[in-house]
Amino acid sequence: MKPHKLYINGKFTDSTAKDTIDIVNPATEEVISRISNGTEEDVEKAVSAAFKAQKNWEGTPSNERGRIVREIGLKMKENRETFIKLLIEEQGKSEEMASGEVDLAIDYFQYMSEWSRRIEGEIVPSDRANENIFIHRRAIGVVAGIVPWNFPVFILARKVATSLMAGCTIVLKPSQQTPNTAAYFTEMLDKMDILPKGVYNFITGKGSTLGNALATHEKVAMVTMTGSIPAGVKVMEAAAQNITKVNLELGGKAPAIVTEQADLDLAVENITKSRIINAGQACTNAERVYVHESVAEEFTKKITESMKKVTFGDPLQDSSLDMGPLVSEDRLKEVDEMVQEAKKAGAKVLAGGQRADTKKGFFYEPTVISEAKQSMQIIKDEIFGPVLPIVTYNNIDEVIEMANDSVYGLSSSVYTENYHQAMKLSNGLRFGETFVNRENFEAVQGYHAGFRQSGIGGTDGKHGLGDFLSTQVVYMQYKDDHQ
Repeated sequence: MKPHKLYINGKFTDSTAKDTIDIVNPATEEVISRISNGTEEDVEKAVSAAFKAQKNWEGTPSNERGRIVREIGLKMKENRETFIKLLIEEQGKSEEMASGEVDLAIDYFQYMSEWSRRIEGEIVPSDRANENIFIHRRAIGVVAGIVPWNFPVFILARKVATSLMAGCTIVLKPSQQTPNTAAYFTEMLDKMDILPKGVYNFITGKGSTLGNALATHEKVAMVTMTGSIPAGVKVMEAAAQNITKVNLELGGKAPAIVTEQADLDLAVENITKSRIINAGQACTNAERVYVHESVAEEFTKKITESMKKVTFGDPLQDSSLDMGPLVSEDRLKEVDEMVQEAKKAGAKVLAGGQRADTKKGFFYEPTVISEAKQSMQIIKDEIFGPVLPIVTYNNIDEVIEMANDSVYGLSSSVYTENYHQAMKLSNGLRFGETFVNRENFEAVQGYHAGFRQSGIGGTDGKHGLGDFLSTQVVYMQYKDDHQ
């Protein structure tokens, strides 16, 4: 089984690395592909190609860049079924989730292409006579795009489409656990022959090696990474050497607040969805529930019944399943350790609470935990698995304080039929996103960004595009008597 080739300066090429990394289907534990464990030399070649191509790509009229971005989205649509199959196989998503992710990625390319005639500068008044001040928005330069394993197609779209539309060239590094969809995307681009050489480059390997090499490279203008807080810290430390801009979407510990005036059935339905999306492996997942003590018993009973009904298994064998496996054995062990620690600390497991009894695969039972306390690890740290801990509260001021008591600040949700409660809670929560009476999932025209350690900047909507642009101010003096 030969490893996927790298793609540098418009050509497929072998890595300078001799060793490879096996890619495993998390539902069957079978090796499905291999990648090269790329080197710093590979990074140097890719960044140099991107840097050389940058000037001409930025000089390409934005409507032409928009046409290309749109064509890429349309070509992805033609290859939709292949992307879905590869995504299910490498990452373990259910059929519904995989289809939704691929469709969202296609939509993202289409949406971002629409900005082709909307990147605007400004003209501001000068303090001097005979002068105009122009503020231009220009491509920031070479972008290093580091993609995580949990949404390898959609987040690829976020980084690639936004870079291309802004006039940036890109070096893309997929996760070492889920590179197959990115490799297929690269093959698709090569066959399209739509991009100038060096505008898009693809390298594979470990984040610890390639991420550091990309972030420290003096010709990289911005590193956009989606991943964990520790990985984000390492990227920031490396990027600091050259004062390179970072664009980071990191972890989340989204609180879901259920008030005494909530529609409990609606809350149960949407919190269940928000917990089992991607088997709980999404930074926007509802990670902890705060329910008012007056409705806690009823809510807990309903959510426990709901989580017990969640179906799981190999998505390639059954397209109707709600949930697939966790991405790896390590991830499964970490989730189980957190559940066992919560039990030792006094919490009660009402459903699940253990590795699923399957012959193969990294499956964890959908789990509900009651009597959790604010001080417990399972409330403080990101679980990244299908585990839902429940805490009770007495009043709105108390629950706002508990919800905000976190190093994370990405997503949050509120369930109430009371307008005044909804307003007070949404204004009091210090999170980049707050979803009211709906599941946790962002829109491409929004701005997916967090507070605190959940990240810096974003990639969605006009504000996301703006993160890939730099500002140049031009002061234009002119003479009255010039003929």
